[in-house]
Amino acid sequence: MKLKTKVAAGVIFLFGMVLMMGSVGLYYLNRLSVDSENILADNFESLEFMKRILDACEALPSDSAKSLMSIEQNLASQEKNVTEAGEQNLTEELRDSFELLKASPHNPSLLAGLRRQALSIQGMNMDAIVTKNKISLATSSNASTYVIVIGSIVSIVVFTFIVNFPGYIANPIAQLTASIKAIANKNYEERLHFTNHDEFGELGEAFNVMAERLDEYDHSNLAMVLFAKKRLETIINRMTDPVIGLDENNYIAFVNQEAMKLLDLKEDQLLNLYAPDIAISSDLLRKLIQVPAGEPGKSSALLKIVVDGKENYYSKENILIEHQRTKQNDTISIGQIVLLRNVTPFKEMDLAKTNFIATVSHELKTPVGSLQMGIRLLQDKRVGTLNEEQSSILQTFSDETARLSKLVNELLDLSQVESGNIKLNIRKADPNEVIRLALDTVKFQAERKHVTIERNVSQVLPSIQADVDKTTWVLVNFLTNALRYTSENGKVILNCEANDGKVTFSVMDFGPGIEKKYIDRLFEKFFQVPGSKPGSGLGLAISKEFIDAQGGSLSVYSEFGKGSTFNFSLNQSPA
Repeated sequence: MKLKTKVAAGVIFLFGMVLMMGSVGLYYLNRLSVDSENILADNFESLEFMKRILDACEALPSDSAKSLMSIEQNLASQEKNVTEAGEQNLTEELRDSFELLKASPHNPSLLAGLRRQALSIQGMNMDAIVTKNKISLATSSNASTYVIVIGSIVSIVVFTFIVNFPGYIANPIAQLTASIKAIANKNYEERLHFTNHDEFGELGEAFNVMAERLDEYDHSNLAMVLFAKKRLETIINRMTDPVIGLDENNYIAFVNQEAMKLLDLKEDQLLNLYAPDIAISSDLLRKLIQVPAGEPGKSSALLKIVVDGKENYYSKENILIEHQRTKQNDTISIGQIVLLRNVTPFKEMDLAKTNFIATVSHELKTPVGSLQMGIRLLQDKRVGTLNEEQSSILQTFSDETARLSKLVNELLDLSQVESGNIKLNIRKADPNEVIRLALDTVKFQAERKHVTIERNVSQVLPSIQADVDKTTWVLVNFLTNALRYTSENGKVILNCEANDGKVTFSVMDFGPGIEKKYIDRLFEKFFQVPGSKPGSGLGLAISKEFIDAQGGSLSVYSEFGKGSTFNFSLNQSPA
């Protein structure tokens, strides 16, 4: 039997119980109503007729005509209402006595006989009323007994049905809910045992098949998962770089031997423990688990760690592990991996390179200066006059020597930056002074290309805390680049404004612009945008170092084909 049929049968059963109770009650109510109606219709009317006849007999001596008429009318009604055994004979005798009384209305003996017969009929109906009342009382008593008995039985049956039937529906649902929770907790051995051959039975069979398949899948993949886990642990432990893995709650999930050696901690002091708690007593771990501000990834600052009495340099990379949730259509973090790389050999080579560049650049300054002096002497007409071709060749020498001098100066600045020996003369300075010095420097270059430099500077600018020479150098570099990529008779816009405690300098050009994929690399040393005009690739890198050293910030905005805007901000000088 289907579940729907069982529910319908239960509802029909309850309806049948209610209908039976109502039927029994209606049956006995009807019987009591019939008994009462019989008493009223059969006997009470006869008593009323006899009373009127007796009243008429009393009034006969004074008004015989009216009394005889009343007796006639009530006697005729009584003849139509004979209901009791023997009442017919008494009624006929009453009729005979009345006929005799009509012939002799003032005969006392006839009147007395009529009254006796009327009283006999009245007494018979009184006795009948008493008898019928006893029968009615008995019926009422029986009805109460039957209703109580049947009502009690029906109540017990209905109560038992109400208590048990919901459980018949709810208990399988509760078992199913508990089993689903067990499956959710990866207890794939959970089974449902429904013996009913209804929808619950089918549901139980389907659930057991599902649980069996999940159990088979779990066991079939467990070995693969364990093998993959073992392989991953082996790979991590074989890595020569320190690796630490953290879960989404910052508990250490795995750590290799190199990392334990670096932290000078054992596996049981790290694995499955809360990393911030361990970091309280380990400064190195505290630095390692800190995610860099902004975009997580490789940290720009190297970590200097002493290993076996020797200073070593490590680059740190925080790799966030994310999980894409399809249902919620979002991404959540499920942990991070801290990866260290020993860059000590590269650091040593970089230091040697910096020293080499500084030495070579310094040594080149003297011959380059001599070349520039010689070129200026040759250009002096007091020494001699050159023809047009010789002047052109000399101008080329002058341009190339200037380029070489600029490169040597940039290499010296770069070596100064990389060695960490930037010498800053930070003081309270007027932004207008920086702008004036920069414009004076590029004035000749702008006039030669017929490029207009449009100043858009606030009338009142607060003082800044800056090294005027280094800041002017950066602004000159921005202006020089803008002039280089601006066509003749073009325009370059120089802006300067104060906002939020900073003063921002920006240079806007309307040249070819820079593709978005190259913008992040503009400030790398020796990087040049493909297709751009030749240069050293050091100017923007040095500019960034100069501005960063003064506590400022530098950025660029460019739209390919429409131009570029380079800007840097410095802190205002305290009042």
